[in-house]
Amino acid sequence: MVPHLTTALTGPLLALEERILAAETDIERWLRGQWQEHTPPFYASVDLRNSGFKLAPVDTNLFPGGFNNLNPVFLPLCVQAAMGAIEKICPDAKNLLLIPENHTRNQFYLANVARLAAILRHTGLNVRVGSLLPEITAPTTLDLPDGQTLTLEPLKRLGQKGKDGQGRRLGLDDFDPCAILLNNDLSAGVPPILENLHEQFLLPPLAAGWHVRRKSRHFAAYHRVAKEFAAIIDIDPWLIDPAFETCGAVNFHEQSGMECLAANVDTLLYRIRAKYKEYGITTEPFVIVKADAGTYGMGIMTVKDASEVKTLNRRQRNKMAVVKEGLQVTEVIIQEGVPTFESVDDGVAEPVVYMIDRYVVGGFYRVNTQRGRDENLNAPGMQFKPLAFECGCSLPDCFLGPDAPPNRFYAYGVVARLALLAASLELEESAPA
Repeated sequence: MVPHLTTALTGPLLALEERILAAETDIERWLRGQWQEHTPPFYASVDLRNSGFKLAPVDTNLFPGGFNNLNPVFLPLCVQAAMGAIEKICPDAKNLLLIPENHTRNQFYLANVARLAAILRHTGLNVRVGSLLPEITAPTTLDLPDGQTLTLEPLKRLGQKGKDGQGRRLGLDDFDPCAILLNNDLSAGVPPILENLHEQFLLPPLAAGWHVRRKSRHFAAYHRVAKEFAAIIDIDPWLIDPAFETCGAVNFHEQSGMECLAANVDTLLYRIRAKYKEYGITTEPFVIVKADAGTYGMGIMTVKDASEVKTLNRRQRNKMAVVKEGLQVTEVIIQEGVPTFESVDDGVAEPVVYMIDRYVVGGFYRVNTQRGRDENLNAPGMQFKPLAFECGCSLPDCFLGPDAPPNRFYAYGVVARLALLAASLELEESAPA
């Protein structure tokens, strides 16, 4: 099932896609050169927005869930990419420990963990799942909706003790892994059991967690990548780059920092209106205000005028004040809103592209019939359409138009890989000295 795209087949986006298709050889050569200089994250997913006049990433997740939503046809790509990633990191790897989020009731997330473990097992690894939950004190088997089971085991420090009195390696009973894959975004910080590991590869690194990571740093890196890429294919970088501003001292409960927020909303809307005028775009501009460190679609709101942030009611302030793990929001990013003009089954949709190592391995559409084209779709009411990408994102067809599924999805894959490259730069810059 390929969605009906309601974007017009003329204008900047079609021209952008044509430019990307025409420059395929130059693009792939440039990306290959970038991966010789920078190490991609082990995996990532990128939320894209296609407005009909702009195609841009709006979020990049370095601990992606949702592997269960990928079309099963693309699982061989996942296995091949994972095999290449593991061989680069630990060629002799035999055992891999997978550490998920602290969910035991979210059946969809658990299905993601099971799918991820299956992909890794197909690479020739012994894979077991270790839980950070204190109540998991013995192997615990959970039933999944599709009839599968998933066994969580308590994590243990193993081997010779270090200065902190703990074993220097992390594992399970009778299981000492070479590599540890985190599918937990560390929003609440780094548990002591994950610190000071000896001769074990931790993927992604701890600095990729939301206790350190900031969306503004990612999009600052993306801005540099987009600018260089745009020069290569001779386009305006704005067509692929969402502008943003930040505020670093906000308290929604106490309504402090609202002046900074309103001023930056006003500034960003002014910049967007200028670009809209340049391109003859008549859509009303908007911005998305969201926590600078956050996930799961929490702490997000759409704003069309600076006055809106000064008059938030109690319910709106409470919604914006906390994110996952109940953490208080003190830093926000104000991001240019990119409306989506794609729809699937009469629901507003946005593509989500998945990558392992530097390879696109699939994607799907996040669909929400309860949200508008200018709203966050990662919210109650969302659905996933795993069959939406009937073709991959890596093989365009020069005999078809730029809006044909192989070519539109190739453009998606290119922009997603630009976000992946930005994440590589981001991790390099945040790595401990």
